Amino acid sequence: MPSRFTIVFVLSILGALHAWIGWRILPALGIDAAWQATGALLLVLSYLLIPAGLLSRGIKQQPLSDRLAWVGMLIMGLFSSLLLLTILREIVLLVLPLFGALTPDMVESTAWAVIGCALLLTVIGYANARRLAAVVDIDVPIKGLSPALEGFTIVQISDIHVGPTIKRSYLRAIVDKVNSLKADMIAITGDLVDGSVQQLSEHTAPLEQLRSRHGAYFVTGNHEYYSNAHAWIEEVRRLGLTVLMNEHVVLQHHGAPLVLAGVTDFTAHHFDENHRSDPHAAIRNAPVSSVRVLLAHQPRSAAAASDAGFDLQLSGHTHGGQFFPWNFFVPLQQPYVAGLNRLKDLWVYTSRGTGYWGPPKRLLAPSEITRLRLVSA
Repeated sequence: MPSRFTIVFVLSILGALHAWIGWRILPALGIDAAWQATGALLLVLSYLLIPAGLLSRGIKQQPLSDRLAWVGMLIMGLFSSLLLLTILREIVLLVLPLFGALTPDMVESTAWAVIGCALLLTVIGYANARRLAAVVDIDVPIKGLSPALEGFTIVQISDIHVGPTIKRSYLRAIVDKVNSLKADMIAITGDLVDGSVQQLSEHTAPLEQLRSRHGAYFVTGNHEYYSNAHAWIEEVRRLGLTVLMNEHVVLQHHGAPLVLAGVTDFTAHHFDENHRSDPHAAIRNAPVSSVRVLLAHQPRSAAAASDAGFDLQLSGHTHGGQFFPWNFFVPLQQPYVAGLNRLKDLWVYTSRGTGYWGPPKRLLAPSEITRLRLVSA
């Protein structure tokens, strides 16, 4: 749990940003005092509902908890765009006088543009987030690939975040789409849930219907540890998936071996020292002359995976930034934001995620169901 100081600090910053937006936008709209007061009231409600939405999981009463989460998360998404556009407007207002183009009409029109564009981006982002993720096809060239493994397909889903705003029907559509791809193997690379087994087992039940030639495999993400990872590991196993915890299995495909390993989340040791992520342990005693694939929730497992001798790492966690401009902040923590990247002899594929976290909003970072195909280099 965050400290009291952290909570007060975050709420103070949030309040200051709301006040700044009100100060810069409301007087510039050219509306009377009553409408300005209404706008100020809406900003106060936004300030109150964003943290309420984040904390709604602690409310046991339904549907109040989920409805509060929906409202709070939608407002968070709107506020994010409103803040960004207000900052951009300030930059424009600083530049326009240099060209003699700043007029009272321009001040008013840019203020209205901020509100209109924030609403439009929120609607577009909502539609992007709630639609079924598109299938993204990726060929991964592997040196010395056995002819028997040529074209071996892995369907990866990641970061679904079943929780207050993502329920059974959303996951059911993903499962149906994945099954239609008839993969050789299915990989779920963490952050499946946001909530307890008691709250969400009904909504994760569709996972039991996942079908592929060699089964479905799961590794933990950081959000599993926020939601009692031990209970979720048992629940995922009950649903028929194989959970890989710093261990591997050997898949025999047309007579050729493929080593599939999985590690716990990069930060798992902060919750349970026995769950410390270890790619070297995951590959120990594996066949040497075989393709080695690692499932690791966070891309920053890649350095250790490369040292351990893996050929391919499948990760998620980043959501591709989910919506602008957060994609620019991901590299502060992770080596890769999205897509296929190379680290020495290791390929790292980072999914943008199949669901979303927090605001139901995606802009310039579409969700994906990834179909990876192993091909000869």
